[in-house]
Amino acid sequence: MTDEPKRPDPDELLRLIKEEEGGDTNHNGYLKIFLGFVAGVGKTYRMLSEARVLQDRNKDVVVGLVETHGRTETEKLLKDLEIIPRQKINYKGIILEELDLDAVLERKPEFVLVDELAHTNVPGTRHLKRYHDVEELLNAGINVYTTVNIQHIESINDIVKEITGVEVKETVPDRIIEIADKIELVDLPIDELIERMNEGKVYIPEKAEQAIKSFFKKRNLVALRELALRYATLHVDYDMDRYLKKDNILGPWETSNRIMVCVSPSNSSMRLIRIANRLADRFNSEWFAVYVEPSYRFTLKQEESIQLEKNLELTEELEGKVFRLTGSIADEIVSFAASKNITLILMGHSQRSRWQELVRGSVINQVIKKSDAQILVVENEDKHKANPESLIMDLDTVKYNWRPYALSFLSIGITVVICFLIRPYVEF
Repeated sequence: MTDEPKRPDPDELLRLIKEEEGGDTNHNGYLKIFLGFVAGVGKTYRMLSEARVLQDRNKDVVVGLVETHGRTETEKLLKDLEIIPRQKINYKGIILEELDLDAVLERKPEFVLVDELAHTNVPGTRHLKRYHDVEELLNAGINVYTTVNIQHIESINDIVKEITGVEVKETVPDRIIEIADKIELVDLPIDELIERMNEGKVYIPEKAEQAIKSFFKKRNLVALRELALRYATLHVDYDMDRYLKKDNILGPWETSNRIMVCVSPSNSSMRLIRIANRLADRFNSEWFAVYVEPSYRFTLKQEESIQLEKNLELTEELEGKVFRLTGSIADEIVSFAASKNITLILMGHSQRSRWQELVRGSVINQVIKKSDAQILVVENEDKHKANPESLIMDLDTVKYNWRPYALSFLSIGITVVICFLIRPYVEF
């Protein structure tokens, strides 16, 4: 008789959640992220409101760094909260202010508020990015409340660019979002947000008018809001999975889906990598990024090498597994996919010229014919920007393995000679 799977006990689930929120399961701090879909929805206001509730409950709360952007209702919530003075840094003759990380670590409060998680710190601070500051605070056992907008999450960066036409430069790696103990979505109806913009409650009137005509277009806001709602819902599902898995409830949990993305020394590969990461998150799958160095090519141009390293670094940042192979591109892809039981292969449209495809064949077609995995071909993001001359291989920087070609021509020559010699003895 087989054992029936355990059903989740609501009281046990609640105990586990409270246990993790209280930080009793490990020595690291508790991380809560207030997630919004755009500036002005009220993330900082909500964070400060919760901080005041914590203070009323006799919790030790300090403000590490909060940006009010001149909003009076937000500034009022700072009253009666202990504020750690900011670190002042002289950068190119200008005094700029950043989170004083050492002061917070020395003060060692129970909770600290650190606004704008995706912020890039001024040169001269200990860490390049503010999320690095947050990691150090968490490792010191300090609980952190912070804020971020959906467009700053690395794996969603290319979707945001497609929606808005704006490439967001400051991003937060997904690994930081994934270690959050709780993500709270701060939502606001679109019409109410636009009304706040027009009233000057988000930006000053001149900047607000410009924002509404560009990034804050209504269609952009609708799409970003939907992205944030979906992302927050997905995180809630993962949280519940984690609590259930912890007590081995309602298995099995592992999935047979495995995703592979084919990486090249092209900027368009970054989009492929992000798509693979999102699919892996959606299906809770393991994923791999594979770069195959062709056997006929031994060196890359400098700009190609730099871009390839960026692509592979992004993979590692998004917690994909990187593999570098050498040989026939199609054969190596098919062989690797078979060895890892890959179920989905992501490939970008080939940037080879027609002549190159005639000589070497289409890699995509070869993989489709030889592999049992599903193949998803994604259009290159910069296809319309491509310069035809850039697709022609530079013979000065590319070295070919000439032996197979020499043997082919030699065999054809020998065949022609033999045919010529035996022609008089062959009846037609």
